[in-house]
Amino acid sequence: MAPRPRELTPDRSARHLFGSEMRRLRELAGMSLESLASVVRYAKSSLARYETADAMIPPDLAERLDAAFGTDGLFVKLYSLARHEIHPDQFRRRMDLEARAQLIQEYAGSLVPGLVQTEAYARALFEIHNPRATHDEIEELVTARMSRQALLQADPAPDLYLIIDEAVLRRAYGGPDAMRAQLARLLGLTLTPTSVVQVLPFDHGGHALAGGSLALLTLDNGTQVAYEESISTGTLLEEKNVVKSRQRAYDLLRACALSPKDSAAFIRAAMEALPHEDHPGSEPR
Repeated sequence: MAPRPRELTPDRSARHLFGSEMRRLRELAGMSLESLASVVRYAKSSLARYETADAMIPPDLAERLDAAFGTDGLFVKLYSLARHEIHPDQFRRRMDLEARAQLIQEYAGSLVPGLVQTEAYARALFEIHNPRATHDEIEELVTARMSRQALLQADPAPDLYLIIDEAVLRRAYGGPDAMRAQLARLLGLTLTPTSVVQVLPFDHGGHALAGGSLALLTLDNGTQVAYEESISTGTLLEEKNVVKSRQRAYDLLRACALSPKDSAAFIRAAMEALPHEDHPGSEPR
């Protein structure tokens, strides 16, 4: 006798509603999880977990489900709500504003900004920050982080300006190969029609933004907000004079950072300095 499907609770959250609608429309179409898996190109076991809200929904599943069921954007709309639920309230607010931003300016003092992290880098980061987390908990966090990056593929995409401290390039996460791939990602963004990456080398010395990270968001209505982040907390700043002072500090740092061309050369040198995985002194797999 087949096990009874887990009861769904669509009133609990947007993620539960997403899963409930997914099962309802699948059963209405007379499809098994296996047959749906072949249509949307996801594993049957993964789809089962999305239906029961046991896993964070991946960014591209919503459009595939809308195409499979002909639901005209229903799942895309549900996903836009569900993707926020894993984040604390302050960060949800940042994500809402980030989605409206026409210009995103960030200073990163110790970690690669989440908007441009690779999966391997993000996974290593989460594993280090919470060594007691389960595999599924880590994967949910990684999926949520990757979902934020969809806005960089929007049409039109926001302009993205990054100032990366040298410490970000020197402190590896996930081993040399993972770090090399992450640096390659930054290298590809150093100067494009929508992105600029500049490196702030150690020899610059101290500055006003040292000790944390800063994001400045210029919204579609012209207003600007700032978001400061420390080890485990973030603060959204909306008062005009405060945001203006952060913008001044950012502009000064940008003027002192390396040019995009020199930054690209600096990132390449950091990549070349990384050991290979089979090097005797490299980190274990």
